[in-house]
Amino acid sequence: MNKEKEEELPPIKIEDLPILDIPGRAKAAILLIFLGPETSGAILQSLSDAEIETLTIEIAKQRKISTEDKLAVLFEFEQQMMARKFYAEGGLEYAKHLLEQTIGPGKALEILAKMGTSLQIQPFEAARTADPTQLATLIQNEHPQTVALILAYLQPEKSAVILQSMTPDTQVEIAKRLALMDRTSPDITREVENYLEERLSSIIGQDFTSVGGIDSLIGVLNAVERAVEKNIIETMEVQEPSLAEEVKKRLFVFEDVVLIDDRSLQRLMKEIDMKDLSVSLKGVTDEVKEKFYKNMSKRAAEMLKEEMAYMGPVRMRDVDQAQQRIVAIVKKLEARGEVVISRPGEEELIG
Repeated sequence: MNKEKEEELPPIKIEDLPILDIPGRAKAAILLIFLGPETSGAILQSLSDAEIETLTIEIAKQRKISTEDKLAVLFEFEQQMMARKFYAEGGLEYAKHLLEQTIGPGKALEILAKMGTSLQIQPFEAARTADPTQLATLIQNEHPQTVALILAYLQPEKSAVILQSMTPDTQVEIAKRLALMDRTSPDITREVENYLEERLSSIIGQDFTSVGGIDSLIGVLNAVERAVEKNIIETMEVQEPSLAEEVKKRLFVFEDVVLIDDRSLQRLMKEIDMKDLSVSLKGVTDEVKEKFYKNMSKRAAEMLKEEMAYMGPVRMRDVDQAQQRIVAIVKKLEARGEVVISRPGEEELIG
């Protein structure tokens, strides 16, 4: 019976689905409903309170959503993600060419039009798609302020590669300028941009553009090797103590596990590899070690200590890499609200 009813439904062709003429927030609400509570919940956690409130209200306003509308929103979302991917790989013309081959000229123009200014060419677009090693070679002798401006526009992972290629003293100078950078004139940015790559597109508009700042530096420091991060912070503590303090408040390092409450640490230990933990604890303070030991069974703590003693000396690079893997898990769990970190200066939590 059900099978017969399903066969009576007219087939829905993807190419016939329209791009719905409804507000973007309504499309977002339909998409979240389609994705289900678990996935939607993870997405909402990454949004601001105002955005969550707007989408929650919009979700509540949705009543009966047809299958065609759901598929239209889902398909438009897929097309936009495809457009962004193509654009990131090779620019606007490249995206347009591949979209035309994939979904046809008509749909391609519709999607690109809907994307609007989000697909406009941004400063240093060629640098964003260039090999970071080659780019590092190109700018290694430039003034730290110039390098900081370029890094502010790049992906943190690429900026990290470039920063690590510099001398320790230069790394600190670039980091300080990146953290203190607030707004940069389009004329200055255009001058550096044209110097770096003649084929880069000009800046759109004449407004002063917000780049750099603490967030940019944190993104880079989270991606560089621990030795580079440590050098920058320690030197900054001497040269710019107030700036260093602000950066440290926002930057989670392995030793900050002492700031995690016991219940959260126990949750963390379910996710981490014990091999990584044993390597990570080599050379850290007794306070850090005890933080883990007291949140394990007596037997498990003894086994961990035995493994650490058995493995003998460990290369600092291996320790740093193991610690970075654990820090990455901490950040992932914190973003999902499964780990609480009591950072200095923040309000205490009341149970």
